[in-house]
Amino acid sequence: MSLNQCNFIGKLGADPEVRYTQSGKMVCSFSIAVDDGYGEKKRTEWVKVVAWEKLAEICANYLHKGNQCFVSGRLQTRSWDDKDGVKRYTTEIVISNMQMLERKEAKPEPEGDCPF
Repeated sequence: MSLNQCNFIGKLGADPEVRYTQSGKMVCSFSIAVDDGYGEKKRTEWVKVVAWEKLAEICANYLHKGNQCFVSGRLQTRSWDDKDGVKRYTTEIVISNMQMLERKEAKPEPEGDCPF
């Protein structure tokens, strides 16, 4: 038996990046800062996160740099050859669940004529 499941709570280090596969599937990538320990022993790990299709759309539309969120998914390592032919690797969390942990700021009402 095996289990590949990861759960993290962290803050986004930058706005999510969106791209599309050749077949047109949406992919959203971002990194979250996850703290470990406390006081002088506190350290931060950066976790790469990837969302696909509908969840990618939700992440791209609602997450921004500095937002805190919970993500759950599976660990995946993939490889590719860079432009110089060197094999590169990255490890990321392919998420199946994301929950925003901060309320989105309400947009201010536009100024102007108010019918009331």
